[in-house]
Amino acid sequence: MSEVVMPRLSDSMEEGTILTWLKQVGDEVAVGDELVEIETDKANMAYESDTAGTLTEILAQEGETLPIGSPIARIGDSSNGEGPGAGPAGPAAAGDPPPAAEQQGVPPTTSPTGEAEEKDSEAPAAEAEPDRGVDGSDGERVKASPLARRFAQDKGLDLASLHGSGPGGRIVKHDVEEAEGPSSAAPAPSTQPEGAGAAPATGGTAKGEVETREPNKLQQTIARRMAESKATAPHFYLTIEIDMGKAVEARAAIKAGSKEGDVVPSFNDMIVKACAVALREFPKANGGYRDGRFELYSRVNVGVAVAAEEALVVPTVFDADRKGLRQIAADTRAVAAKVRDGSVTPPELSGGTFTVSNLGMFGIDEFDAVINMGQAAILAVGAIREVPAVRDGQVVPAQLMKATLSCDHRILYGAEGAEFLARVRQLLEEPVSLAL
Repeated sequence: MSEVVMPRLSDSMEEGTILTWLKQVGDEVAVGDELVEIETDKANMAYESDTAGTLTEILAQEGETLPIGSPIARIGDSSNGEGPGAGPAGPAAAGDPPPAAEQQGVPPTTSPTGEAEEKDSEAPAAEAEPDRGVDGSDGERVKASPLARRFAQDKGLDLASLHGSGPGGRIVKHDVEEAEGPSSAAPAPSTQPEGAGAAPATGGTAKGEVETREPNKLQQTIARRMAESKATAPHFYLTIEIDMGKAVEARAAIKAGSKEGDVVPSFNDMIVKACAVALREFPKANGGYRDGRFELYSRVNVGVAVAAEEALVVPTVFDADRKGLRQIAADTRAVAAKVRDGSVTPPELSGGTFTVSNLGMFGIDEFDAVINMGQAAILAVGAIREVPAVRDGQVVPAQLMKATLSCDHRILYGAEGAEFLARVRQLLEEPVSLAL
């Protein structure tokens, strides 16, 4: 009998939440089979079994949060006949019935609030209905991202009826959003917000009805780390104005010369590349302050902030200083798509040495970003605006963009931050140096 414990799926993971069991009690498990979907501090991902045998017991039900190393299941050796109720003493003694989860051969389902609910059945294990899979199909599980499963549950949709547009036919959030739920599943409008934390109809406050929501694991991590960063890292800010005229022309030329199917770099890809080149020249900007020491990193891995569902996720472009613009563009698009469909993995969210956060597409001209823990700085990028500018005593149109560098003053000082930022501007204003 082998015990399965809560795995460490990222370098910063301390605990995990069981989302969905992909195998049920009595199922045969091979090495490499996806056993359970777990929500970590960085992403939701499927854990692959490193043990072969029969899943004999599920110890952690869906919705439960446990620290790393806690037992979550047991796998027995199928060759020895280990399974539910097996053992020298045979079935459970009379008067000591097994729990409902073992009777049904499946773990308790979870309610919309995430609390475990036991099956309402008293049928013994020998008379239980055949396992039909969590998605209603006979023994076959529908491939879908965790985010898609949640959306489908909220809309009352059967995943088995949907067509997946993700890799390998995987159902993603977009597929669920495009589908319409059954008309019978639409509840009558309520005059009161749902949720355990909703205020009663009477006794309201000046704010009106109050609905309290529990943040998910990712949102809790973001809140904790941002608070820690602002509390421990002495932030200071440097803002610079960059003439993006030549960068606009360069991108137009790249687009015109591209073939069908070629990836055309965005302005943000150009900014990532410029930062990567500058980071190689300014090692302290590519470092961090930790435990009273400077950490200088040998690899230049630029994180790119991506707006996900009710969260901000920062996937990493690894070795950005060694990649051309097209490769950076391809990498960024691929990992951003994974963030949005919920398939991004913790390794793709780890290892960043610097971060670029761009809100220009939302019309924001300038903002101050919070430094990611373990990094020396983050660059906040605004929109490119066509504005009048003075050149050689003449007022001419110019494509200007503001960028603000948030620095951790414990490692990156004012002059060093200014020199780094000036180098980024130089590279963007003469983009010929940013090789494809």
